[in-house]
Amino acid sequence: MSELITPEFVDLDLDAEDKHAATRRLAELLVAGGRVTDLDGFLADVRAREEQMSTGLPGGIGIPHAKSMHVVTPTLAFGRSPAGVDFGADDGPARLVFLIAAPDGGDSEHLQILAALARRLVSQEFTEALLSAPDAATVAGIVMREVVPS
Repeated sequence: MSELITPEFVDLDLDAEDKHAATRRLAELLVAGGRVTDLDGFLADVRAREEQMSTGLPGGIGIPHAKSMHVVTPTLAFGRSPAGVDFGADDGPARLVFLIAAPDGGDSEHLQILAALARRLVSQEFTEALLSAPDAATVAGIVMREVVPS
């Protein structure tokens, strides 16, 4: 099985004026890494999901996600935004953005990823580690260790 997140799916200086630009930037990493086959098709699926309910969480976190026929294997992309991006959370913009991409018709794996991630995101230690990580490899290692069931 492919790793859920690798350094190539991490952007530590996510510069985006809104959630759509942030999601596009992270989705481009997934396309470049061969995990998403159609950028615009996948983004349409993410946007449709976003219209159902905000994906902003308290504590400066955004978790756009979608099941899509354009996703090859379950993957997580991560962006750290110094300026923050508005994902609709009541307490303000997201500095940590996780894009969850899951194959359409797959099992509930993306829900398991989402649940595991949500459990870790309430830990200030986890979010601080991501905010202060010096490089993409460190971020990928933290997420793999903390989120992926062993």
